[in-house]
Amino acid sequence: MDHVKLFTDTSLACSKLITGRYSTSFTLGIRTLDEKLHLPVYAVYGFVRWADEIVDTFHDHDKAALLADFRRQTYEALETGLSFNPILHAFQHVVHRYGIDHEFIEAFLHSMALDLEDQNYHPGLYSEYIYGSAEVVGLMCLRIFCDGDAAMFERLREPARRLGSAFQKVNFLRDIRSDYEERGRVYFPGVVYQHFNDVTKSQIEADIKADFEAAYEGIVQLPRCAKLGVYLAYVYYLKLFYKIKKLPAARILGERVRVPDNTKILLLLGSYFRYRLSRI
Repeated sequence: MDHVKLFTDTSLACSKLITGRYSTSFTLGIRTLDEKLHLPVYAVYGFVRWADEIVDTFHDHDKAALLADFRRQTYEALETGLSFNPILHAFQHVVHRYGIDHEFIEAFLHSMALDLEDQNYHPGLYSEYIYGSAEVVGLMCLRIFCDGDAAMFERLREPARRLGSAFQKVNFLRDIRSDYEERGRVYFPGVVYQHFNDVTKSQIEADIKADFEAAYEGIVQLPRCAKLGVYLAYVYYLKLFYKIKKLPAARILGERVRVPDNTKILLLLGSYFRYRLSRI
C-alpha cells in the first residue's frame, strides 16, 4: 500500500467533509462539476474556510497569532510538500498539481489579516480586499479548471475575477447587518451603517449587476467539465441578488435574505437542462 498516497487522499477527504459541513450550496455546486474536479476544489474551499474561521469565529483567542501561525504552516507545507494539518496538506498538493500562483495565496491571507483590524474601506482598499478575499479564490479554481492551459486561463482571468467580486458583494449586502453588529465591519466605501438607505443600496446593486454581466461572458467559455458547476453557482447568487434587489434597505437591515432549499433544487434542474441543451 502506498501510505503517502493514502495520507494525501485522506487529507483531501477531510476537505470534502469540511465543505459539506459548512456550505450545502457550495457542495451542491461542486457535485455538478466533473468528478475529476471535486477533490481539488474541495481542497481550495477547505483552505479558505479554515482561514475565514480564524478571523470570524474564535473571538476568545488571539486571532492575529492564530492567523500568523496558519500562514507559517501554509508556506511550510508549500515548501516541503507535506503538512500534518490535513487541510494544508490537501491544499499544498493541489497548489503543486495545478500550478496555483503563490501570489493568489498571499493576497488571500492579506485580506484575512485586514479583517483583524477596524478598517475604513476607501475604494482602493475595498478593491484590494475583494481581490484577496474572493477574486483569487475564483482564480485558484480557474487554474484547476484550465489544467495547464495557460492561454485559456489568461482569456478567462478577468471574468473569473468579476464572478468572485459579484459573489462577495452580494454576501456583503446580504450580511450588512451581521457584519456590523457582530464584527463592527462595513465593507462598502463611504457607507455609514446608520444611514444605509435605498439610494445607497441601488448604487451598490448597479455595481454588482455589472460584475454579473461581465462574469457570464466567461462562464460560457469554460471547459465543459466546469461549466455546469460554475453556472449553477452563478444562477444561485443571481437569484439571491434579485431577492435582495426587490427589498427596501430597511428590510435588508432587519433580516437575512436566503434562497430556500426547494428553490435551489429548481435552480439546479433549470441549470442542468440549459447545460444539456447547450444554452450555456
